[in-house]
Amino acid sequence: MNTQRTLFKGGTILTLDAKLPNLAVGDVLVQDGRIAAVGPALQADDAQVIDAAGHIVMPGLVDAHHHMWLGVMRRMMPNVDDLFAYIDVVAEQLGAHYRPLDMYLSTKLTAAASLDAGITTIIDACHGSRSPEHTDAALDALETTGIRALHMVGAAMDKKASAAHLPGDLQRLAHGWNNAGSLVRVGLFGQLDLDWWKVARGLDMRILTEFIGDLAKLGPQFAKPGVLGTHNIFNHCTRVPQETWKLLADAGVNITINPRSDALFGFDDETFAYQQAVDHGLAPALGIDLDTAFGSDMFGEMHALFGQQRSAMRYRRFRGEADAPAPIRVEDVLKAATVNGARAAGLDGQIGTLTPGKQADIIMVRTSGIAVFPVTNAVGTIVQAVERADVDTVMVAGRLRKRNGQLLGIDLGRLNADVTASRDYLIEASGYRADLFGAAA
Repeated sequence: MNTQRTLFKGGTILTLDAKLPNLAVGDVLVQDGRIAAVGPALQADDAQVIDAAGHIVMPGLVDAHHHMWLGVMRRMMPNVDDLFAYIDVVAEQLGAHYRPLDMYLSTKLTAAASLDAGITTIIDACHGSRSPEHTDAALDALETTGIRALHMVGAAMDKKASAAHLPGDLQRLAHGWNNAGSLVRVGLFGQLDLDWWKVARGLDMRILTEFIGDLAKLGPQFAKPGVLGTHNIFNHCTRVPQETWKLLADAGVNITINPRSDALFGFDDETFAYQQAVDHGLAPALGIDLDTAFGSDMFGEMHALFGQQRSAMRYRRFRGEADAPAPIRVEDVLKAATVNGARAAGLDGQIGTLTPGKQADIIMVRTSGIAVFPVTNAVGTIVQAVERADVDTVMVAGRLRKRNGQLLGIDLGRLNADVTASRDYLIEASGYRADLFGAAA
């Protein structure tokens, strides 16, 4: 469904714009894919009206780090706590057998599930770009589902894969996808390869690096002017030395964290990467990271961030640290899931707030559920009470992708069958054995 004018009427409006007030009861008018107005009792006689009474209307969520190509491996390793055991399964065993079809189906599944959960933008951290054909399959899946995405092309992790097409393929991809108005854009998952970074910077691409402090180091070459900057996205950033935090902060890089995944693998400690970023003047964003243990649910990440930050900071306070950081507030959590994610993707001028002129990436969340009503604090309701099933309506760039609780334009039965067949093929081709009721053998 694609209409030129849509009016969200009579909802509780969370703008996330510091200069634009929230409204207990208000409207949002969308015209030609953009937010035209936000206010009480807007008049738009020729608009399609969506009754927002009993709902919260707000910007779409931004998943700032997700390996979408793992979609068919959902919950395959729910208890994993060894990074290298995880890499052995997803890369050396299963990933080595990925066809472009498996890439397409995994990415489509993750994109569709994300839209269903109110995620309108995703940074797709693809460390499985085995060939140009695999990359094209992932990009086609993103475009087909209609999600807004920054697809980060990176070398596949398994020993059988070749990265000979990288970074040379970036020019083709930049010319084909990084155009004005494109919902899907391309960047580089470049780790710490400065030769690759140079190619990406020449194409004005953003660069993603997975960064765990005791597994990777930033040498003096990264302190040279112009190497680090706002074009960089550093994910995890756990157990990072203070001198490295200063370097990242001085350069103004983007930080993304994955609360559930970082806890799963034991990456973080009580210094807490989110808090380190904040203490250094940065605005960290939230990502989901894995389908092998979790899924497309930013509400789960918000719950985890709130609980983990408070646990870590109060531990530091009770341990005797007098100047331990203050407990996190729900407002900060919601910004991490919207505004900060938009900035990480380089899209803060286009999305992340309900600001007139920005792209109409909007979600409408039901508040009539037994676990939700009555709404006394709107932000607290979104961060602490709402679940993905409460997401009623999702709009990306003015186009409805979910309405009345149902995804539009996606045959779930067909997708289920195709994804299951893809998973079964990968298990058979790899010889991997999984126990339906326990750990993999």
